[in-house]
Parts: sequence; structure tokens; C-alpha cells
Amino acid sequence: MSRRWRVLALAGASLAFLAAWVFPILWSVLNSLKTEQDILAYPPKLVFAPTLDAYRDVLFGPASILPNLVSSLVIAAGTTVLTMVMAIPAAYALARLKLPGKRFAGFAVLAAQMLPPVGIIIPYFLILRNIGWLDSYQGIILIYLSFSLPFAVWLLVSYFEDIPFEMEEAAYIDGATRLRTLWRIIIPQVRGGIAVTVVFVFLNAWNEFLFAVVLSGNTVRPVTIAIFNFVSVEQTLWAKLAAASVLAMLPVIVLGLVAQKHIVKGLTVGAVKGGGRR
Repeated sequence: MSRRWRVLALAGASLAFLAAWVFPILWSVLNSLKTEQDILAYPPKLVFAPTLDAYRDVLFGPASILPNLVSSLVIAAGTTVLTMVMAIPAAYALARLKLPGKRFAGFAVLAAQMLPPVGIIIPYFLILRNIGWLDSYQGIILIYLSFSLPFAVWLLVSYFEDIPFEMEEAAYIDGATRLRTLWRIIIPQVRGGIAVTVVFVFLNAWNEFLFAVVLSGNTVRPVTIAIFNFVSVEQTLWAKLAAASVLAMLPVIVLGLVAQKHIVKGLTVGAVKGGGRR
């Protein structure tokens, strides 16, 4: 009987956490299908005539967010690709090679994550302005790379450390070079960790607001800035805000679904002995 109650309690707690996670998303979707009058009605309307006017306005109206979605996609994809190209060999070196000062280098990577963004945003602004990269894709990607790279290296090191050294030694005996061993042997074993890192780096670049609002302008304007434009001192356009938020979630949802299998495998590495190396 006690076991039955434990199962019911666990199921109830899981449902409560699931409801707390789903409710904001569901509420945003419902608001995106309402008119402004229905959203502001009190008590809130649970039964209403759905409309796609908000989606039409944010996609094809004067305040269309389509260019902003493209800007965010370019920035997030560029940041993710450059981060992974640099993070994979760096994490491999920290995890597998006997390098002088390796412990200090690992601490420096971790310390880079501790810098408060507010404290470094002004120096970043001045640097980009002096080199002419303010309000440009390369400037914003460079800044995003500065805080995405330490995070990716710190996350990937643990996955590389989980690979047995015997696998590398066997490859060296067969005549493989270190680079070939990394590409053919090591990376396939940590693809779950790479998928997890890709999703986190892309998500951070896609949702970033503080640096974007200071370093972007009329040429490059990410979707997070465009969504904020629906909030003003006079009023908040709740339907358009909700519709834009739902549209901004879609690319991340698609990426998560595509990488779901590898993400689950990467998150469970180490939970079971030998997990993630099959």
C-alpha cells in the first residue's frame, strides 16, 4: 500500500511540474489566437472565436518580424558553428592531452563564465565601434562567441573524459594519426554530448537580449529586440507579443526534435556504466 501511495505521489508531483512548464506556453498560444479585446477581458475568456490576425500582422504587417527571424537565425547558426569548430578540439586537448598548465587553463575557461554581462557590455560596445563592427553580423557573432565558447568547452570536457584511453591507443597501433582518431573514433562516441552542447549554444544565442539591444541597430536586429517593440509605455500589444513569441519558439523546438535522440543519449552519459559509448 505504501508503495502505491509513493507511486501516486510521484505521479502527482510530475504532473504538477509538467503543468507549471506547459501553462505559460499554452497561455501564449491561446493569447496569440485572441483579439486584444478578448485578452483584456475580465474575467479571462476561455471560450472565444480564434483568429490569426495577430500572426498575419507580425509576419506580413508593418511590424513584420520575418527579417528579425532571419537575423536571429544567421547569428545563432553562425555562433553555434564557430563555437563547435573551436570548442571540440579545445575540449579534447584539455581532456585527453598532457599539457603544461592544463589545470589553470581549465580554471580560466570556467572563470570566463563568471563574468557579469553588465560589466563587460560597455567595453564590447567600444571595441566594436572602434573597428567598425557595430550593428553587424560579424560583430554580434564575435561577442556571442566570447561567452559561448567557454561554456561549450566546459561542457564538452566531461564527455571527452568519459571515453576510455584504450580506444585511442588501439587506433594509434593501427596507424591512425591523432586528428584522424579524433574525427573517426572520439567524436562519434561523444555525439550525444555534442548535440546537447549545440542545442544549448544555439538556444543561448537565439534568446540573448542584453548584448543584442546594445550592439544591434537598424541593420541587424534579432527577433528578441523585435518582440520587445510590442511593449511600450502607452500600451502592450499582447496578441502580437504572444504571436511573435510563439513564432520565435519554433526554430528551437525544431532543433530540439531533430537532435532529440542524441540529446537524451548525451544527458544520460555516466548514469549507467558504459552509457553513451555504444
